[in-house]
Amino acid sequence: MASFYRGFTSSPMSCRKTGSSRGSRSVYGGADGRSVRVSYASNGLGAGFDLGCALEGGSSMGIYGSDKQTMQNLNDRLCSYLQKVRALESANAQLECQIREWMAKQAPCARDYSKYELIIEDLRRKIYCASLDNARLMLQIDNARLAAEDFKIKYENELAVRMSVEADIMGLRKVLDDLTMARSDLEMRVEGLKEELLYLRKNHEEEMAAMSGQVSSVNVEVDAGFQQDMSKVLDQIRCQYEGIAEKNRREMEVWYKAKFDELNQQVAASTETLQTSHTEINDLKRTLQTLQIELQSQQSLKCALEGQLSETKNRYSQQLSHLQNMVYSLENQLQEMRNDIERQSNEYQILLDIKTKLELEIAEYRRLLDGGGAPRCGTVTVKEVVQQHEVVVKPRFVQRKVVVVEQIVDGKVVSRTEQAQ
Repeated sequence: MASFYRGFTSSPMSCRKTGSSRGSRSVYGGADGRSVRVSYASNGLGAGFDLGCALEGGSSMGIYGSDKQTMQNLNDRLCSYLQKVRALESANAQLECQIREWMAKQAPCARDYSKYELIIEDLRRKIYCASLDNARLMLQIDNARLAAEDFKIKYENELAVRMSVEADIMGLRKVLDDLTMARSDLEMRVEGLKEELLYLRKNHEEEMAAMSGQVSSVNVEVDAGFQQDMSKVLDQIRCQYEGIAEKNRREMEVWYKAKFDELNQQVAASTETLQTSHTEINDLKRTLQTLQIELQSQQSLKCALEGQLSETKNRYSQQLSHLQNMVYSLENQLQEMRNDIERQSNEYQILLDIKTKLELEIAEYRRLLDGGGAPRCGTVTVKEVVQQHEVVVKPRFVQRKVVVVEQIVDGKVVSRTEQAQ
């Protein structure tokens, strides 16, 4: 009884035939051989290869005529099948090479960013130093702002004091004007009194001269009582008025002198206060100008840093969008590869069905070669085809297939083969 062995490997599948041939020649190359080997690749269909012609009329073929004619027909068809299998293997190998090349080209290559690490480290150090400088400048700005507010409060207080002193000075000026007016009035009164005194003295001298002339011309003795001497009386009156005027003048001079000394002291104190206020105001103006200049410089630095930050954000956003576009492109390529693999899997399933039909025909051919008697229940059945998809590294994945082949003779399982592809 003949035995039939069928095995599968990772790339080709083989079929061996051993046993007696009833004196017939080999169907492989026309030599007196003992074996037939059929191989084909399991990863693709080849370029434009169609196995439909290999099965044309195979399913409905009957064994009519002599066994030699049937064997010759099967031999021709087997040779044609072997030729097409060789062409399929060649095309499949070429397609595998193209797929490997395409995968090598499309695989994302890791860029070497080591040369940029020093630059990045330097830039990070500069950014850190700039951040420290910015923080220090912000602290200085806050301190300057607090100092400016303190100086502003002091300035407002000094301004209030200055306004109060100026109001006091205006009041003292009014008092000084009043005193000046009073002094002018008193001086005018003194001048009037002096003129009146001169007028009275002149009249007195005229009267004395007239009376002296009368006395010298007329000598009359009158027996009368004691009369006051008019000259003495006038001298007394004159001395009295002169004493009063001198007293008033001295009192006025003392009062004016005291008032002027007090006003001079107040004016000197106010002048000193004004000078101090002017000095502080000038210092505050200089400090305010310095702070304004420093604030402008800090604002310029802030604007420059904001511009650099915006530019950096724009640059990194562009790089991020570029990387996202690359990710989308790779995802599309991965989806296309998955679709291609699914299509090839479907084509492989079709090819596997065709192979099964051919194996049935080969089994029939073997039965005819062995005896041509009553057909025995020897069949080759593909019991199970399991496809496993194992994702290795995204976006690449590996497709594994497990083919289980059982040889059944007279309803019994003679051999069982499991092969992972």
